[in-house]
Amino acid sequence: MPPRYVKTIHQELYYEYAKLICRSVYGSVEPHRGFVTDRYKKLQDGLITISGTMREWQREQELPHECVFCGSAENLQTDHLIPRSRGGADSADNLVLACASCNASRGEQGVFAWLGLKEKDRLHRLVAGKYLKQLFELHEKCGTLEVDTNTLTSRLCPICKNPPVCRRWNKSGQLTCFCLEAVF
Repeated sequence: MPPRYVKTIHQELYYEYAKLICRSVYGSVEPHRGFVTDRYKKLQDGLITISGTMREWQREQELPHECVFCGSAENLQTDHLIPRSRGGADSADNLVLACASCNASRGEQGVFAWLGLKEKDRLHRLVAGKYLKQLFELHEKCGTLEVDTNTLTSRLCPICKNPPVCRRWNKSGQLTCFCLEAVF
């Protein structure tokens, strides 16, 4: 769950990205709260920005030739972070390597919905960064970036594509990373 100061989809995206920055600096899945809060505030204030596509693409080329989800080097396929069937682009920004097993298992689910709350923060930082950028663009396009905790159930929940995921994790009506996947 995000801290109480995270009240909109826009802020949830920044919070998740601040956690990625923390993982990159400290190399740990467990966030250092003070550092995350500092990065979050700097993102909010425009003092730092989400990494550019070219920089991320260059760093992504350094990744091992393996599944971004499980690390297998067998039966690799190109996978769309946001499935094409749900509006994902057929572009480098939306593509990763995944083994046939992970690709089939995930199907049309969002990455966070498929991985769940406990495993989503183990996703490689570069892949998670790409994914968050895609989600930001989708929310911007749908006009849902400023949906907040007060309007979540009236504005986002009715159009959400993942209600079973929120019920499974007992997060219905709460602002979580699953809300980031609601619009596709």
